[in-house]
Amino acid sequence: MGANGTARRRRRGGDSRQKYPTRGTSRPEGGQRSAGGDAPAPIRQWPFLVVLGTVLTGLLITLGDFRIGLLVVGGGLLAGAPLRAWLPAVGMLAVRSRFTDVVTYAVLGAAIVLLTLMAEPKPWLEVPFLNDVLRFSSD
Repeated sequence: MGANGTARRRRRGGDSRQKYPTRGTSRPEGGQRSAGGDAPAPIRQWPFLVVLGTVLTGLLITLGDFRIGLLVVGGGLLAGAPLRAWLPAVGMLAVRSRFTDVVTYAVLGAAIVLLTLMAEPKPWLEVPFLNDVLRFSSD
């Protein structure tokens, strides 16, 4: 109850006078700009643009030769892992914590490369264990 006898509404998340009541969230490590605010946007976001440009180039190459294109896509994601791991500021390449981003980029890039190498017809890489799993699952 308020001082004048009226019911006080209580907000979730703390003091109702706060502009942003959410607590405990922060920007990901490395989420700040790669260059100062006076630099043009492409220079500030160069790690993100390198990965994005490589992936988009790979998708365009896929129109001609799907294996080469997907290898470029996977390579772009694999390139994002060390960029995120070693650079102190990577702009929009930072999504979550540094560890989570590095693992995500590395696992997705490696999976795309591995599956591309094993794609039919005439796979460039044959993994006998996976062939046995496929035969077992199709029976």
